[in-house]
Amino acid sequence: MNGFLWYSTRAGGEVALLFLTTVVAVGAMSAVRVGGRRVPRFVLAGLHRNLTLVGLGFLTVHIAAAVIDSYAPIGLADAVVPFASAYRPIWLGLGALAFDTLLVLTVTSLLRARIGLRWWKALHWAAYACWGTTLIHALGTGTDTRTSVFLFLAGLCCAVVLAAVAWRIATRATRRLPAPARSAGTTGEGR
Repeated sequence: MNGFLWYSTRAGGEVALLFLTTVVAVGAMSAVRVGGRRVPRFVLAGLHRNLTLVGLGFLTVHIAAAVIDSYAPIGLADAVVPFASAYRPIWLGLGALAFDTLLVLTVTSLLRARIGLRWWKALHWAAYACWGTTLIHALGTGTDTRTSVFLFLAGLCCAVVLAAVAWRIATRATRRLPAPARSAGTTGEGR
């Protein structure tokens, strides 16, 4: 049974990382309205929400398997109270902090209409920190983090998020540029 739990913990965590990476990338792209008018905003919002919920499901598998498995002394409180665990307190604490942040992001998204768009957006910037904390947790606490497959996965996740963030920044920067100056012949000036 411990082998099954060990694999469930690792697989659940790695798949949750993949989903969280995808959620961050879709969120960054939807912020710059990727797809323009061809892709309605509600489609991207629904995709973002559903990917988040599936990722939370895999995260639940990851946490439940880690708590049930008797190999490491991890209790349910260790999954939600950062840096309180006796087992790998820093690395597990980062995971708990990321989980708590993800819960706050999920709950505030469900309450977005009540808390207002301005507060929701301000809180939602924490998604980037949550993703980074998750990645550090994965790199520090897992037993298979030195394998080439996991390192490839971590590198791929970094590349996807960095590309999405760079695209978001570049798109925002180009939208702020003033319109090109019109030539003197088209404005009626200079005659």
